[in-house]
Amino acid sequence: MSAQQTTSFSATGRRKTAVARAELIPGKGSIEVNGHDSKHFFDGVLMHEALMAPLKVTDTADAYDISLKVKGGGKSGQAGAAAHAIARALVAADESLKPELKKGGFLTRDPRMKERKKPGQPGARKKYQFSKR
Repeated sequence: MSAQQTTSFSATGRRKTAVARAELIPGKGSIEVNGHDSKHFFDGVLMHEALMAPLKVTDTADAYDISLKVKGGGKSGQAGAAAHAIARALVAADESLKPELKKGGFLTRDPRMKERKKPGQPGARKKYQFSKR
């Protein structure tokens, strides 16, 4: 086993139908998402803040270089999945960060998913118009 394999930490995060794989390597704090800079990939301020939230809570924004691979879902789901993956990888790197991340809700997988369409109606909840006569 080489020295680099022991110093990198990886984890998977999920949100809606998006899946993210994070790899943390001790470094200067650069974040790369699917080969692009995170600020260009997640161009919205709120999505980038969601991505950075686990790092800000634990004050580890400058401690690791992060490489993310995200797929599935939309941008918002991908940002949530990436944050979940980063939080889980931080715990793998340093177990003492777990209480802070758990208190912030970063380690909990968000179970909310799109509800399926039901037979005999046009959507998940909507019904066809009822005609009395």
